[in-house]
Amino acid sequence: MPNKKRDEFTKITKSPLRIKYTGTEQRAGLLPSTFSPPLLPLSLSRPRSRNYSRLSMASVSTNLWVVLGLGLAGVILVAQKFRKVVKVDFGAFIGRLELLPPPQPTPPKAPHLLTDLAFTVSDVFDVVGLVTGFGNPDWARTHDAAIATATSVSAAVDGGATCVGKTVVDDMCFGISGENKHFGSPTNPAVQDRIAGGCSSGSAVSVASGLVDFALGIDTVGGVRVSASFCGVLGFRPSQGTISNVGVVPVSQSLDTVGWFAKDPNTLHRVGHILLQLPYIEVRQPRHIIIADDCFEYLKTTNQITQIVSKSAEKIFGRQFLNHIKIGDYLAPKIPSLKQFRNGQKSAEVKFSLLESLAIAMQFLYKYEFVTNHGEWIDTVKPSLDPIISAQLNGFSLEASSKHIQHCQNLKKEIRSALNALLKDDSVLVIPTVPGPPPKHGAKEIFSEDHQRRAHSLLAIASMSGCCQVTVPIGYHEKCPRSVSFIARNGADRFLLEVTKKFYESLQEQVQIIANKNPSSGTISKEESAETAKQKGNTAYKEKKWQKAISLYSEAIKLVENNATYYNNRAAAYLELGNYVQVESDCTTAISFDKKNIKAYLRRGTARETLGYWQDALDDFRHALVLEPTNKIASMAISRLSKLLT
Repeated sequence: MPNKKRDEFTKITKSPLRIKYTGTEQRAGLLPSTFSPPLLPLSLSRPRSRNYSRLSMASVSTNLWVVLGLGLAGVILVAQKFRKVVKVDFGAFIGRLELLPPPQPTPPKAPHLLTDLAFTVSDVFDVVGLVTGFGNPDWARTHDAAIATATSVSAAVDGGATCVGKTVVDDMCFGISGENKHFGSPTNPAVQDRIAGGCSSGSAVSVASGLVDFALGIDTVGGVRVSASFCGVLGFRPSQGTISNVGVVPVSQSLDTVGWFAKDPNTLHRVGHILLQLPYIEVRQPRHIIIADDCFEYLKTTNQITQIVSKSAEKIFGRQFLNHIKIGDYLAPKIPSLKQFRNGQKSAEVKFSLLESLAIAMQFLYKYEFVTNHGEWIDTVKPSLDPIISAQLNGFSLEASSKHIQHCQNLKKEIRSALNALLKDDSVLVIPTVPGPPPKHGAKEIFSEDHQRRAHSLLAIASMSGCCQVTVPIGYHEKCPRSVSFIARNGADRFLLEVTKKFYESLQEQVQIIANKNPSSGTISKEESAETAKQKGNTAYKEKKWQKAISLYSEAIKLVENNATYYNNRAAAYLELGNYVQVESDCTTAISFDKKNIKAYLRRGTARETLGYWQDALDDFRHALVLEPTNKIASMAISRLSKLLT
């Protein structure tokens, strides 16, 4: 079947038998000054279907059919004309090109999996004959043309897809704002007065606008995940090391991954099969959908994400599959290197949550490896850099920082091991992708300390652990796209892609159900009001205002009576006040709704032990230890109570 996107592109990029370039390539510095495009004949072995001009170009790494089109207008564009083109393509493109797939296999062999799909790549991926711009014109000016095409790009083309262009990235891919002072910031098709976000913003925009079917980008500290969330498309960050980075300009090699965007889960899945080289095997059904409650506390406003996920999980898998966790509490005893890293920092005396400390470690590693990779070039060339980058790198010393790097590397191993043990082969962790809606263009919010702290605390979980993460759009909140993220253990990429396919339709149904319940008049549902009360209760609890927290949790319970988390949280506040009878009551209710609520068993055990019900307390702690065999609190309590009962 003909592909509409490719046909529309072909109508405006017909090329004669000579490789030609648009003004955008010249403007971006993608062409080396000495590069002379060769005159190449058409291949007689390949049909000229869908008006495509077929050319061949030798590549060191692979035989790819390369055609570089004339671009949107077919002429070299002056600045005024270029601005009009930006509006047409949402400013996503640095330059247009075509990498054509090989011929289809002869029947009865199946066609290539990505046949008739068009895609773009961020301007960090090498394409033979072009200079990789890395989001900075001085970089393009001082580097030679690529002699081979990036492995991941070649894989997608060999899989049947056509690459039609390179897209805008942040200056040297450093940051997650999605803005570039040199080439302009791509326009977010979902909400045009707000940023596209993420360093791979151009690729996300090319998918969100419908110009292509999928796109490749780079995700270091959120380059794909943030862009996907802000633009309302699917984004996949694979497990660290599963996709080759050969032919991709490194940003921070310990954190870099090649990711991709798609508008629907089927395309996301197909691309994953090619890039990850996944075998066709039976994938087991998820046993646990684990909602990280402390991660949702980073949201600036409650926007019903947990409600949508919970309802979808119950519908597909059943309520017994749904669990809650405070991921920070779970990780704390399992990553001792984080404490060692924090003790060596100047800000060690400042108290941060575990996830915030993890984000600080990620940022440190990110800067260290970026400066290691590119510091010498920056010092030598003195390029025109975004002031934000200059400010972040100012005063950063490799020599002074090197003693802390081993702590960061140890931390990465520890958190990967901890999350792999939690998620195993059959569970996913649910977190928000970002703390709020995309900031407006020109707003200082995205660079504020509060926004950076919230965003990186969420993004650091997958970046530092190397686990795979998928961003899934779930409608709009206050006229802006919103999303949720699922994380699976390192290496469980196929499992996560399958879960996404199963979940996607149900998530969209729940979005519609909630939208129908809450008409445009602004009516707020009981569930949303309850979540707001719970969030306020959590804040009061952190401030040690126990009675206020109890009142707010009670308000949430009145609105939604069957939520185990509300009872469990209220029990924690009662425990601080020494009201053990109420603790036992609330924990018993929580357990009736969630039989695997570890914290409820631990708190009820503590209350029962204090009240003198030692055997009942022992039973609770034993149950908690079955659910979490490494829980030290339960182990110590069992040892203590066993002595009392003998």
